[in-house]
Amino acid sequence: MSDDTKRMRELIDILDKAAKAYYVQGVEIMSNYEYDSLYDELEALEEKTGIQMSDSPTLKVGYDVVSEIPKERHAKRMLSLSKTKSVDELAEFVGDKKGLLSWKLDGLTIVLSYENGSLVKAVTRGNGEIGEIVTSNAKAFKNIPLSIEYKGNLVIRGEAVIFYSDFEKVNAEIPETDAKYKNPRNLCSGSVRQLDSNITKERNVRFFAFDLVEASDVDFKNSKDEELKWLKTQGFQVVDYYVVNKDNIRETIEKMEAAIPGNDFPTDGLVLLYDDIEYGKSLGTTIKYPRNAIAFKWKDETQETVLREIEWSASRTGLINPIAVFDSVELEGTSVSRASLHNISYIREFKLGIGDRIEVFKANMIIPQIAKNLTCSDNAQIPAVCPVCSGATVQKKDTDSVTLYCTNPECPAKHIKKFVHFASRDAMNIEGISEATFERFVQKKIITEPADIFHLDEHRDTIVNMDGFGEKSFEKMIESVNNAKDTDLYRILYGIGIPGIGLANAKAIARVLKTPEACANASKEDLMSIDGVGEVLADAFTDFFNNPQNIREYEDILKNVSLKENDNSNNSNVLEGLKFVITGSLNNFDNRSDLKNYIESLGGSTASSVSSNTDYLISNEKSSGSEKSKKAASLGVPVISEEEFMILVKQKNMM
Repeated sequence: MSDDTKRMRELIDILDKAAKAYYVQGVEIMSNYEYDSLYDELEALEEKTGIQMSDSPTLKVGYDVVSEIPKERHAKRMLSLSKTKSVDELAEFVGDKKGLLSWKLDGLTIVLSYENGSLVKAVTRGNGEIGEIVTSNAKAFKNIPLSIEYKGNLVIRGEAVIFYSDFEKVNAEIPETDAKYKNPRNLCSGSVRQLDSNITKERNVRFFAFDLVEASDVDFKNSKDEELKWLKTQGFQVVDYYVVNKDNIRETIEKMEAAIPGNDFPTDGLVLLYDDIEYGKSLGTTIKYPRNAIAFKWKDETQETVLREIEWSASRTGLINPIAVFDSVELEGTSVSRASLHNISYIREFKLGIGDRIEVFKANMIIPQIAKNLTCSDNAQIPAVCPVCSGATVQKKDTDSVTLYCTNPECPAKHIKKFVHFASRDAMNIEGISEATFERFVQKKIITEPADIFHLDEHRDTIVNMDGFGEKSFEKMIESVNNAKDTDLYRILYGIGIPGIGLANAKAIARVLKTPEACANASKEDLMSIDGVGEVLADAFTDFFNNPQNIREYEDILKNVSLKENDNSNNSNVLEGLKFVITGSLNNFDNRSDLKNYIESLGGSTASSVSSNTDYLISNEKSSGSEKSKKAASLGVPVISEEEFMILVKQKNMM
């Protein structure tokens, strides 16, 4: 076997492994930049030798389907697109024809089928021949029409995507994952190709149509432009596109490139398609590509710099993420000095070491990544202890990647949710500190326990110089912290996170026991005598205060706050023993949570559903056909408006 064919075999194996990890397992083991470079090298070798292996990715379309989701063969094989990074080649492609230049969305391709105006099937692209049936999940997409005006058989193709803003929210809300999703494409694939459509709905997956495959008896005037316009009339969102020709294609590309930093949707290039449908069909296809369209990818702008540090960032799951810190460079119009290194395998693959000269770029012109290591010192040290708590670390192999974890169960980084809960609106009501900010405060050891929040003013210089912070945001945060120091006992009891103790329980316990000392020393019997506190909650409460660490943190909090008087005068428990359910819109309260808090402050309780134990359903729409209203009517539960509720409170106060 020649050196060329050996290298081809090696490249095929590397690319196949990377593609399987990315498209099937949702794991990114190499950057798009590196994948494209290796792919181009393989393609050049195939052209040089005249040899193409049967399993070469240059022949494959898509990737094998290996999940347990039901499969289906596509009626027509779905091909990939040939690609170019040359604007001149794109202009040459359009020639004297009219073309449509659209975004190449970076998500999961889906084929939708409608019959008699209703969505009947959704299938992923899969390997181009066989896809996965994801109909129930597609029905949970944020913007998909389940029924349309057109009653004939309609088949369309489009891309399911998750916007960057939703991607960031989902990443922040999934504490159980060992590693955050690397990009919206992986998250979208995992959201669509799974068995719980509720997850799909929660993640705000959107569908953008880009191709009409079948719609009988509709005259589109031999125009792809007309097809897409017609799809809009049926309620579909269509991928943004521009009509181009040889005279305006260059300026259109420049305009689209300039728009990328402000786009919320993920893209990995552009697609140029002939508008003339019949002309496009007449060109035929290659074994892998149709000849009526071509994909364009911008040449990645790279800059050479020096790796100065690998910063290790501990997370709430125990995962410790490596981040490259390098001399600042300008990329795509912004200054860049940091890039995620993902895991230990990534560091080893690039043979990284402090002082190495590296090339960096922005994946899809947005996400900073390392393209090449020019010196490959391979001297990066993997920390033996956690950067936050100094606890021992351990390396774990997850699929094809090695990751680093903190083994200390009490590591502050693992208690981010505790700090977020303590600062939440119903607890200490401290504004201006997001979950991501808490992560950074913990990482810098500014916060190790809840009481540390009251001493953030001692870290002014550090916080003001953090990315995203400044004097103004710091002052607002400190003002909110200071306001929270004048608080109620129930807020502390709720905020410290006693298992099972919700806001209503905390209010009831504070109302009866009255003092912080009485709460900490309460017996199981004391607690069970309080309305709404049963044996399980009483055990959880006493167990919490039997823990010396919890007691210490509780006392530290109390040292930093001033408790309001626990006022039991003026009939403050006038609603004691009454249970309310709230439904519909409100007029006098900002939201249901405010009304709920008001009811509980007067000794009442609330529930989310109507039952035989409900005393009143509060609704401003008494004739509403909601499930709660129907249930109230069937059980004989009185339905009162907000105004009638306030009259009830006034009457109780007068008794």
